[in-house]
Amino acid sequence: MQQFTTLEALVAPLDRANVDTDQIIPSDWLKRVERTGFGAGLFSEWRESSDFVLNQEQFEGAQILVSGPNFGCGSSREHAPWALEDYGFRAVIAPSFADIFRNNCLKIGLLPVELPAESVSALMRATEDDPTTTIVVDLDRRTVSAPALEESFHMDDFTRWRLMEGLDDIGLTLTHAGDIDAFEARRPSWLT
Repeated sequence: MQQFTTLEALVAPLDRANVDTDQIIPSDWLKRVERTGFGAGLFSEWRESSDFVLNQEQFEGAQILVSGPNFGCGSSREHAPWALEDYGFRAVIAPSFADIFRNNCLKIGLLPVELPAESVSALMRATEDDPTTTIVVDLDRRTVSAPALEESFHMDDFTRWRLMEGLDDIGLTLTHAGDIDAFEARRPSWLT
């Protein structure tokens, strides 16, 4: 998992509420057996419309997605964060997230940032007015900064530390490799 400390990036504004996981990655993409390649299916049904935000040249290369409330609702499809990450997003900012979606994001290092609805609206307006606007997401300071806006967000200490160290569940387990090896060495051979 890639470390996340500070990200300054272009923003794609998705001014929609209740974006569910089936809209993020439609079910016909779930036949894949690997965890990569889902970026091509990200919002694939919406991307059929030429005016969809990800089809607009000025938002090409955006690494931060700003959206409306209840982002990632619906099924517990972990493919949704995989698709966002594979497409190139490193953070999603919204007033609220579905709990399972939020947890699935954190497992892969995609940062879900909850901000008040008025701050999210201000970020969307700033980006729509000037698509070259960048936002700084600083996990160390737990802030989001943009022209005329600096807002704090909540992130528990342990999750923040894991993301800043780039440790997914396996990486976290491997930090205890010495203890695991010592335990295995002490086990009677008939238990192996």
